[in-house]
Amino acid sequence: MKLAFIAILLTVSIIPAFSQSLITFDVDTTQFAPGEIVELTGSVQEGMQGQPVAIEIKDAKGSVILIRTVTPDSDGNFVLKFKVPNSVEAGELEIITNIELEGQTFSESMSVDTVAEPVMIAEPIAEPIAEPMTQSRPACGTGTVEENGICVVDTSKTEKVTAKEKSSKGGGCLIATATYGSEMATEVQQLRELRDNVLQQTESGTAFMGMFNDVYYSFSPVIADYERENPIFKEMVKVVITPLISSLSILNYVDMDSEAEVLGYGISLIVLNGMMYLGIPAFAIIVFRNKI
Repeated sequence: MKLAFIAILLTVSIIPAFSQSLITFDVDTTQFAPGEIVELTGSVQEGMQGQPVAIEIKDAKGSVILIRTVTPDSDGNFVLKFKVPNSVEAGELEIITNIELEGQTFSESMSVDTVAEPVMIAEPIAEPIAEPMTQSRPACGTGTVEENGICVVDTSKTEKVTAKEKSSKGGGCLIATATYGSEMATEVQQLRELRDNVLQQTESGTAFMGMFNDVYYSFSPVIADYERENPIFKEMVKVVITPLISSLSILNYVDMDSEAEVLGYGISLIVLNGMMYLGIPAFAIIVFRNKI
């Protein structure tokens, strides 16, 4: 009996220390302001590379104002740049990072103050410059382009690289996470299990996810942010995607051990969702027009 009691005490004392060492992170500023671009950097414990890290930011009232998912690199490090929502109010924000290990979620959090006034970028004061006798074009280096006679950062390449990194690493379902309120929601977990345990176990499924991510991550961050700012739009999205998620959950209960089975079930679900989202409304419109 004494040995069992000692084992319980050791377990209770070890788990908090273990969870704290799984993930560490920090931000590059001590105070947030609406519209500010913040960089969050962190690392996970050795052996957790490639495990998705869910990042949530809650305002002083406890409401989630931003959710993102990042995947650590081969060294266990991760970086996330995000824009503080313009609607954020003054107070204390809580940043929470979550990571799963053997079905258990471990969290790490920190608090950051925020101010109500948005960040104002002062425009540089133009100084009078003597008109040169001859005008020469500047020689811009790598990563910059000439614009109105000035070398500026080539943002087009930066955006392409960012989109490519998102599509190659996968990540979380931003729209579903914003719709259901948490990275750990049942619906979001179903989508993650479908991706990791079913689709990415076959070549055709992996190829499909690569093409899907290229398209999905080009627009999903905008929709997810708008959902958090507009509760009515959030409920509209929930009504639209709930039937889709319910139909996709069927794949978690069938055996797909070959490429042919993956293609067969995939085509069947496409037809099913096509009937739900296109066929039924079209049939209703035809019936309505015939009655008029």
